[in-house]
Amino acid sequence: MVPLADGFEEIEASTIIDVLRRAGLHVDTIGVVGSQITGSHGLRVTVDKKLSDISDDYDAIVLPGGSPGYMNLGRSARILEILRKMNSKQKIIAAICGAPSVLAKAGVLEDKKATIYPGMENELPYPRDERVLIDRNIITSQGPGTAMEFALKLVEILAGNQMASRLKRDLLV
Repeated sequence: MVPLADGFEEIEASTIIDVLRRAGLHVDTIGVVGSQITGSHGLRVTVDKKLSDISDDYDAIVLPGGSPGYMNLGRSARILEILRKMNSKQKIIAAICGAPSVLAKAGVLEDKKATIYPGMENELPYPRDERVLIDRNIITSQGPGTAMEFALKLVEILAGNQMASRLKRDLLV
């Protein structure tokens, strides 16, 4: 699932959704509030489902950043609850840009390293300066310029190295 809140970063969200779907993975876009969500640069999208209509039975959750998108995600008690439940089951939890701060707020980074948009390191318990970072079931990345690398790493984890390599070749990465 890729939850979207008003103010999401369009480059990150569209790259994540597109690349995961190209890999043949089922991706539900989830509207945190409603079914029409507006990105931080005015792009309006219609999501697949509303947060109020879903269960938390997903294999992975990927949070795009963007301001104020990541803050709106962090204000959702339901998103924080889903993150905690998925972490307790060691499911894949990923976040990019400012969204790793939502993972910290949910308490899923207590003993894990993560990366975040440069300048926001104080939002994380164990910040690292890496473009994409994996610590057990947590995958984090820094921002719009790392979105393709982040999405391909998710494909590698969720669909395997062969699929990730094929997409890198096809997408000229």
